[in-house]
Amino acid sequence: MLNIESYSSDDNSDDGINISPLIDIVFILLLFFIVTSVFIEETGVEVNKPDSKQSQSLDRQSIYIAITAEGKVHYGGEEIGLYGIGPTLNRLAVTPDHPVVIQADGQATTQILISALDEVKAAGVENVNVATLKK
Repeated sequence: MLNIESYSSDDNSDDGINISPLIDIVFILLLFFIVTSVFIEETGVEVNKPDSKQSQSLDRQSIYIAITAEGKVHYGGEEIGLYGIGPTLNRLAVTPDHPVVIQADGQATTQILISALDEVKAAGVENVNVATLKK
């Protein structure tokens, strides 16, 4: 004898909520925020910037180069040295008007700061700034 089961409209095996579209939308939103967020490349070292009354804010797309109190030059958490500034800026393919900020420690010598400024200018960057703290 054949057993034929009858299904009524009351038997609904799909009682749960389909969350696949929700997961898709959350994934798309996550990708949107990752793509549109601003990534800031920090210098990787902490410097004590000197005070200034004439300081002004720059946009967050600047390239930051740090000079420690010992005279070591850092970019992106790595020590690049004074003569690594030019190749680093060339590797980043910066334009002449792209802002470069030198964060020199207050205890760093003026000679190392001037040499760093010269290296940035020699790399073709015209928009060079020195980071300070506003009084």
